[in-house]
Amino acid sequence: MSTDTIIFKYIVVGEMGTGKTSLWNRFIDDETSTEIFQSINSVYFRDAVCTFLVYDVSRRKSFNQLTKWLNHTQSLTNPNSLILLIGNKIDLEERVVSREEAEEFAQENNLLYTETSTQTGENVNDAFMDMTKKVYELVQEGKLKITNTQTENKINLKTDIILAKDDGICC
Repeated sequence: MSTDTIIFKYIVVGEMGTGKTSLWNRFIDDETSTEIFQSINSVYFRDAVCTFLVYDVSRRKSFNQLTKWLNHTQSLTNPNSLILLIGNKIDLEERVVSREEAEEFAQENNLLYTETSTQTGENVNDAFMDMTKKVYELVQEGKLKITNTQTENKINLKTDIILAKDDGICC
């Protein structure tokens, strides 16, 4: 039996120390890790269908830098690609960015929003799976074109997650 494989490229961006690598590791291996950076350049954004825009709910600076990351992402990705704003580290007691403030930012910028904890795993799988379903629906509706499809009959969904260093994307 032949199969169609559609590779959805996801980009994970945000300030250093927000938990981008831990988010990915929690989803892929169900474990956490210390932050490891992989610097990428603008070309990697080209086929991305979804961006996870991550900030740390306990660090105001990471939230204040979201507009910079959002502008950069929007300038390099397909206008129909999805962007999920993720408030990470909700397990920490010293929260400084309220859920309401983040939801308002998401609404003003037409972003989807969720909160996660890579330490406990809360909402991590749901974030990836929900976005994969949404991307797949957009592809099926013809609203988002995937350029890396092999033509066959059955579809297997895969994700290709690219991690971005806070200052390594644009140069």
